[in-house]
Amino acid sequence: MSKTCKTHPDHDHTHGPDCGHQAVRHGEHVDYLHDGHLHHPHEVDGQVHYDEHVLEVSETNPDGCEQRVTACCESGHVHGPGCGHQAIPHGDHVDYIVDGRLHHQHGDHCDDHGPVTLV
Repeated sequence: MSKTCKTHPDHDHTHGPDCGHQAVRHGEHVDYLHDGHLHHPHEVDGQVHYDEHVLEVSETNPDGCEQRVTACCESGHVHGPGCGHQAIPHGDHVDYIVDGRLHHQHGDHCDDHGPVTLV
């Protein structure tokens, strides 16, 4: 039985504990955060490719409007490309990792989408 994987094309970087990309605990495995994508090494027929993973919306990581006062958001910081925080896919949107938590820019405030375990 074969499983269709959503893979990251043309990936020439080998992810692992010393690759320089942030490792993120995702369920029972570890993914690597690379340019806003969660990459998971996966071997099929002796060939390694990288699956594109997304953090699921869950009770631990909801996607609703959950305002939380944090230093970065209170200071007027706006999350988005180039903001200085690592982007991470979560459900159907992008969050940003701030002090081990998922922040999502929502109008004039940040939503707290729960914790993320950095390895």
